[in-house]
Amino acid sequence: MGIPAISLSTNLTVSTNITATSTPTKPHKHRLHNSTLKSLSKSGKLDEALRLIESSPSKSPAAAPDAEACALFLHSCISRKALKHGQRLYLQLLLYRARSNHDLLSNPRLKSKLITLFSVCGRVDEARRVFEDGGEDVDLPESVWVAMGIGYSRNGYPKEALFLYYEMVCRFGQLGNFAFSMALKACSDLDDLRTGRAVHAQVVKATEDPDQVVNNALVRLYSEDGCLEEAIRVFDEMPQRNVVSWNSLIGGLVKKDGVFEAMEAFRIMQGKGMGFSWVTLTTILPVCARVTALVSGKEIHAVMVKSTAKPDAPVLNSLMDMYAKCGAMDYCRRAFDGMQSKDLSSWNTLITGYAINGLMTEAMESFQEMICSGFSPDGITFIALLSGCSHAGLTDEGCRLFERMKIEYAVSPTAEHYACLVDVLGRAGRIEEALEIVKNMPFKPTGSIWGSLLNSCRIHGLVPLGEAVAKQLFELEPDNVGNYVMLSNIYASAGMWESVRTVRELIEKMGMKKEAGCSWLHVKSKIHTFVAGGSNEFRNSAEYNKVWKRLMEEAGYVPDTGVVLHDVSEETRAMWVCGHSERIATMFALINTGSGMPIRITKNLRVCLDCHSWVKIVSKVTGRVIVLRDTNRFHHFKDGMCSCNDYW
Repeated sequence: MGIPAISLSTNLTVSTNITATSTPTKPHKHRLHNSTLKSLSKSGKLDEALRLIESSPSKSPAAAPDAEACALFLHSCISRKALKHGQRLYLQLLLYRARSNHDLLSNPRLKSKLITLFSVCGRVDEARRVFEDGGEDVDLPESVWVAMGIGYSRNGYPKEALFLYYEMVCRFGQLGNFAFSMALKACSDLDDLRTGRAVHAQVVKATEDPDQVVNNALVRLYSEDGCLEEAIRVFDEMPQRNVVSWNSLIGGLVKKDGVFEAMEAFRIMQGKGMGFSWVTLTTILPVCARVTALVSGKEIHAVMVKSTAKPDAPVLNSLMDMYAKCGAMDYCRRAFDGMQSKDLSSWNTLITGYAINGLMTEAMESFQEMICSGFSPDGITFIALLSGCSHAGLTDEGCRLFERMKIEYAVSPTAEHYACLVDVLGRAGRIEEALEIVKNMPFKPTGSIWGSLLNSCRIHGLVPLGEAVAKQLFELEPDNVGNYVMLSNIYASAGMWESVRTVRELIEKMGMKKEAGCSWLHVKSKIHTFVAGGSNEFRNSAEYNKVWKRLMEEAGYVPDTGVVLHDVSEETRAMWVCGHSERIATMFALINTGSGMPIRITKNLRVCLDCHSWVKIVSKVTGRVIVLRDTNRFHHFKDGMCSCNDYW
């Protein structure tokens, strides 16, 4: 072992040439400094780490933290969105460069981390400043360019992200998966399918196989742009799929109105043990609501309850909406009461649910409860309440709410609010007042406002006014076949068959088609669909005829053929009205579900008067609760009565 120089009290100094290699030196102190900085960064003690960085002499390159320590510090800043800490480190790095020519900012890893931090904190300009630091001559690697592109995309600048991608193609030629996924996301955000296909071509030509992120981005691109076949092709060819892959596919199916296919995809996804994310549930719960698949909705709710993670407000709002649109307001209220944190959407969902289910007393009570809880109503709140008043016949209450909306709550009425008010008055037969509203409103009447007025003309048989209103609608919405059908029905109700033929010929000449009546219900884990006049095999079956005969004999039912708005024989009318889709669906449910089980049916059109009467009879004879949802509202049938009180 080496011996150091020794100083004696006698002032005699003995020296030696042998040195002590075990003695600590200054570089060790520097390594200790970096080690401490890394440890503090990993444990999230950013204030202490920053004090350590700022205490280092900026004129001494040896005292500066190394790139790895700074990268760990920035990583911790990114995960906590600690913008101020990152800005102070950036300033310190600028000082190191200016005073000691120690340029850590040229390190690609640090550059990418700084760009990412500033972009996740919404500071795109600062991210761009870091990206451009050093001028155009600096040869930045692809990773830094991708970080900047992701920053643009994350902050709502997809066009700038694509421009950056174009520059990358020119600079690098062959790109990698990070660049592809960034560009594909930008294409999705811009609905730029053409550029997306071009990027897909580059993915195919690349030497590197596309990873899961790129494949997911492709599925999302094609799904959101309605190219379902291409989305499915990419999905099928993926070597591995994750929750994001399935979410993209299900979202695409929903967007293309493939609600039944979306439900099936979700079942397969769960069957493969894929699990789910909250995005999955906020996508599939509205599908359950749309097809009144209450059983499936309850199964999803059970999965949520068993999950260790706590669902956020948007997921719980979707759950409430599903229950409301399946006519199960008791479950909707229970889900609402169980929420730890409610937002305005939660209250609006509850109020809307009560309103569409004809429970206006509960809707108004919830409205008052919301006000007392410190929430201010918005336009959506009043659309729900006004629409509910319209369908419940609460004309005076609806008019008062419209005034309160403006005066008490300072909510400016939109065209939709005026349409609701016109509907409130029109349904009640107060046509003159409705016309006065249309005449004096602060903007030109929209299609929805004229549509409300035309519906009032249908209800009250006002032919001349209906013709005048229809003329306005034909100018505003020339391709909306519903307006032509409504006018045709007004003529048919008045027995004006020549006018009916004229309108129907016009529909045919314009190449439009009337939407066929369609109903569906959920039985034994499957969605069953029925079309008016269809399901002949089922309707001719012995079981169908047996149940039908029993119902007719016990009820003494005689079809009201006046609801068939066609100039045909009474026999044909009776056959047509008995073939309406909601009746076939009800018969199917009676035969294929247990006695006493509630029946839930959804229809794409307004239920006709005779079907409404028939379902009331069925509910009384069978003792079943039947929930029928049409385009306007819910009808809850029980013991021969309907929740709408025959006002709809």
